[in-house]
Amino acid sequence: MGGVTPASLAPILLVLGDEELLATRAVTEAVAKVRSVDPEVDVREYQASALTVGEIAEMLSPSLFGGRRLLILRSGQDARKDLVTALLAYAKNPDPEVQLLVLHLGGAKGKAFADGLRAAGATVVPAAKLKGHRDRVAFVRDEIRRAGGKCTDDAAEALIAAVGNDMRELAAACSQLVADTDGRISAETVSRYYRGRVEVTGFTVADATMVGDVPGALEALRWALHVGVDPVPIADALADGVRTVARVASAGRGSPYQLASSLGMPAWKIERAQRQGRGWTPEGLVRAMQVAAECNAAVKGGSDDRAYALERAVFSVAAARQGSTR
Repeated sequence: MGGVTPASLAPILLVLGDEELLATRAVTEAVAKVRSVDPEVDVREYQASALTVGEIAEMLSPSLFGGRRLLILRSGQDARKDLVTALLAYAKNPDPEVQLLVLHLGGAKGKAFADGLRAAGATVVPAAKLKGHRDRVAFVRDEIRRAGGKCTDDAAEALIAAVGNDMRELAAACSQLVADTDGRISAETVSRYYRGRVEVTGFTVADATMVGDVPGALEALRWALHVGVDPVPIADALADGVRTVARVASAGRGSPYQLASSLGMPAWKIERAQRQGRGWTPEGLVRAMQVAAECNAAVKGGSDDRAYALERAVFSVAAARQGSTR
């Protein structure tokens, strides 16, 4: 926090976007910054929809007792018209003793409020969800830098492959990785670190199977069974993997964000299924669903060799995909 002075505190901060991790972090950092200037700062939080113009006028007017204030306004997109008008008028001439932080989801709702704050000179802190793979790679590299480390693009790719797309999990993995190593992170560091630690689940097995990576699927399967993962969730994950790809494939073309509501599943899952669905035909998917159902019956029906039933299913699903690509 070194170097923070009263003059360097932005009078108005607009945290724009719907990624909770980034929005929460922006608030935490703003509070820490203002406390480093004035440990006695009066921090108050409000929901924009519940606030009246009278209350906001009182909060923003110069205090009789002096002292710095930080006002955090959540869900800025829900602010009513009269409140928006009052805040935009205030934003043109803000009180230097007050810092106003507005959180706004960044969509079409309440857009005029966000645009008005921006036009009035608010400092914008982006907090949008990461849309594509390149954004996630940049996020990981940034996180490692924040934690005091350095990392290459291929190391970031390897970490995303090991941990998945959830930003909270990625952020936690980055700081853990820097804490447990010398901070110089290469793809080799990631694979060495995760080889013994990655929690292989049924989904790891299913993901590899669906893209036809038989050696990867078998290695994940054997490791999962070796460390004591129950065969039933592995069989379930395989069935879920096939079913998800089949559902997404039959929904036709469209961006993951357009399909999310009609399919009732998160966009990242649709994006992954679209990737995994390349090279599959409808006939191949029907065959794979039969295989997954037989495997489920064998594993849950107490087959003598459940590990063998799972291995056979991996080979058979991959063969169904192979048949698709011929």
